[in-house]
Order: sequence, then structure tokens, then C-alpha cells
Amino acid sequence: MKDFLYLFRGGNAGTSPEDRQRSMERWKAWIEQLAKTGKYKGGFPLETGGKVVSGANKLVTDGPFPESKEVVGGYLLITAKDLAEAVEFSKGCPIFGEGGAVEVRPIMEIAM
Repeated sequence: MKDFLYLFRGGNAGTSPEDRQRSMERWKAWIEQLAKTGKYKGGFPLETGGKVVSGANKLVTDGPFPESKEVVGGYLLITAKDLAEAVEFSKGCPIFGEGGAVEVRPIMEIAM
């Protein structure tokens, strides 16, 4: 088994509290299903905003900006037998119904 990272980009859970609540219930059900199968290892949604540190001079700027479709809104760490299986599990993610995307990345194994 290998570890994989899901990065959630874009998506819109709706503007009303009811829409956001329904979205959270769909996310909770999907994550609970991953946990029941032993695939879920952890993860959290991210707050909007923050700072970006970049370049050799370590320039600090405001961002990322929530209106960008490329902003990472959260992450999960899962385990799967290979990339194909990790991709297949990602297809159950509620973000697809909200206009977002899941980036599936293998975690590099490093001997310490």
C-alpha cells in the first residue's frame, strides 16, 4: 500500500447556510466511507486567505485568493494499492458536484 494526497481545488458549496450544510454532510459521508474501508488517514479543509512566501528573497504577499479556481481548499491523506486505485476512490468526492477538482498525488517514500 502507498500513501496519496488529495488536493481539493475550486468548487462552490453554495451561498445559503442550508446549501453549505448539505455539502458538509456529503463530504462527511464520503470521508466516513473512506475510513470504513481503511483508506482514510487524515485531512482538513483550509481557511481562505493566508500568505504566500516566494523567491530567493522570501517575498511575503497576501493570498491565495479564494476567487481563483486553482486555490487549494483542503486535503486528505489516503492509502491505496496504486495510483489507479487512489484515482478511483477520488471519484466519489462531492467536489465534482460543486464544480471543483481533485488532484491525486503519490507521496514519495524517503528512507530516513
